Amino acid sequence: METQQFEALMMYVLVGGLICFMAFIIWDLAKKSKAGRLGTAILFLGLGLCLFAFLAKPLIAYLLEVTRGIHG
Repeated sequence: METQQFEALMMYVLVGGLICFMAFIIWDLAKKSKAGRLGTAILFLGLGLCLFAFLAKPLIAYLLEVTRGIHG
């Protein structure tokens, strides 16, 4: 396995693990603060929005490339 392939794979694996850990932290924060359903949803929306953006970026880039290939 090439170094570049290993680095790309580990970025997704390790960052994915970090995202899961951060989701656990948000859930634990909501649980310990007794936030309720609405409070938990707000915490996940507010604190988890950057995680969603990180995950959505490659998907959006792929969709843009595909649509350029069809229409361009």
